[in-house]
Amino acid sequence: SSMPIKISTLDLSQYSSQKPDKPLHMLFIHHSTGGHLLADKGPDEGKDCIYKSHPNGGGLRTLLERNNYIIHESSYNSEVGDKTDICHWNTKFRDQMDKVLRCKNQDELFSDNTRNNIIVFKSCFPNNWFKTDGIMPGDPDSCELTLTNAKAAYLALLPSFEKYPDTLFIAVTAPPMAKPSSIKDRLIQFIKLVTGRPDATGNVGKRARSFNNWLADARNGWLKDYKYKNVVVFDYYDILTGKGKSNWSMFPTSNGADSHPSSSGNTLAANEFIPFINKSVHRMNDKR
Repeated sequence: SSMPIKISTLDLSQYSSQKPDKPLHMLFIHHSTGGHLLADKGPDEGKDCIYKSHPNGGGLRTLLERNNYIIHESSYNSEVGDKTDICHWNTKFRDQMDKVLRCKNQDELFSDNTRNNIIVFKSCFPNNWFKTDGIMPGDPDSCELTLTNAKAAYLALLPSFEKYPDTLFIAVTAPPMAKPSSIKDRLIQFIKLVTGRPDATGNVGKRARSFNNWLADARNGWLKDYKYKNVVVFDYYDILTGKGKSNWSMFPTSNGADSHPSSSGNTLAANEFIPFINKSVHRMNDKR
């Protein structure tokens, strides 16, 4: 396992973790894992990955509702929720922001002047399978998963976000992959032995860690030159990797074969999300 690399995450310590004083509308754009995170733990009940309950449930929706947030979701089979890979965010936020802000559920829009105060967006675990570092400067719209393309994709979002300084955008890092199974691992080790090539999976894990560190590092990463207080990063990846104990999921399902995080991993993340979102809202509204 790797030593955690020290990064400067956003310091929210001076802000209150109390719930906001008035109800806030929040849209979460997600696929399966986000749906599980929001759901209560229980039987699989829902459609298009918008769940009332799920065996992997983290209970986040219930916690958010208790904290004065009104939750809206957009997932599979809707225009707003359709594409959620890293390479899709740039065009989504550039071309569909009006719809995103007015989204009540899937493609149903608010019929009055209501707008979402908070937009939470998350890609799923395959987005941590970085095959190469890539070449500079990277292409924000390329779905070839390289570090340079992924960084370019997130940097491209900032001009869209700075037009809405009173809307909070929360980027949730993609959850980690389950470590490839031992049979596959042994095969890779064997190929490595025969071809003299370095271990590919180890590099994949290191790239995932370095990318998510870059997203979360307020001093040296994604948001280092961003001057507004309306964009924050919730490091779901870090929580589910045991905060640096591994570069792979510590909370996989199906005996380690499935990257969808377990209920215990999602519950842990949900409990960290509440003080994080409350403080982020107070920070954005702090006009000092």
